[in-house]
Amino acid sequence: MTFDERHRAHAETGDVSLLLAHRTPIDLPGVFGWLRARAVDGVETATADSYERTLALPHGACRFRVFTDGGDLRLHARLTDRADLSALITRVRRLFDLDADPGEIDAALSRHPALRASVAATPGLRVPGALDGGEMLVRAMIGQQITVAAARTALSRLAAALGETLPDGSLLFPTMSAIAEHGAEVLRGPGARIRALTGAAALIAAGELEVTADDDPHAQREALLALRGIGPWTADYVRMRVTGDPDVFLPGDVAARAGAARLGLPADAKPLEAWAARAAPWRSYLTAHFWRAASIPREAAVAPRP
Repeated sequence: MTFDERHRAHAETGDVSLLLAHRTPIDLPGVFGWLRARAVDGVETATADSYERTLALPHGACRFRVFTDGGDLRLHARLTDRADLSALITRVRRLFDLDADPGEIDAALSRHPALRASVAATPGLRVPGALDGGEMLVRAMIGQQITVAAARTALSRLAAALGETLPDGSLLFPTMSAIAEHGAEVLRGPGARIRALTGAAALIAAGELEVTADDDPHAQREALLALRGIGPWTADYVRMRVTGDPDVFLPGDVAARAGAARLGLPADAKPLEAWAARAAPWRSYLTAHFWRAASIPREAAVAPRP
């Protein structure tokens, strides 16, 4: 684990402040922007340079904030039990993809002429991870066929109805048990989709399905694909976010295909997937560049920074 050992820890309150080490460059605005667009009301708060949320850890709930401080990235957390500090740091590092080697990744992607301008425009692009595998699966299943804004609304409704309220009025993301038992009362949409989601939550709650960062990425994918209502996009998206697999490509992703077209690459799924093979083993970062290209004005999509 890599983090600055020079941290303050106050035993009487469980408060911890520390510096999060990482290789540079790093596209922190991109990570904070991604988190801000998806922040669940009551659980998460994000700005252009900070991210704060509640989180259930093995020994109790915590609230943490990650923020920029000059050129540094810092973490402040209030823990129920400081025995959870190591687990929290591991999860936060995974969320912000802090163990990536941007020099190696950017150099590899820049070998392809179609990607050079995008890499130059956003050096150190990261692929945000997940704090909890079950939560990410629920997020992916809710968001798989709707917009980011609509998914955020649905998830905020779910958290308000089923999340545990903490003493400060904030919420914990609902447990898998709560979603399995009461999700159908809150979720909207096709009945088959709701049954698939609550069924997956029930399997996780019962210990019959594990979705963790320690999973073999391909075994996790196969386990998810075996469930009714989960297709390749969802299984691969979860694999990318939860296991941190750097080589996931989503050929059916509409935004990725749109971004690829902006960079002068094929927009159709099959030829794009064939082209993407040359970016192995960094196809997760390739996908992130496509998403970035799709999200900005066309004239800026391929323009290097001055």
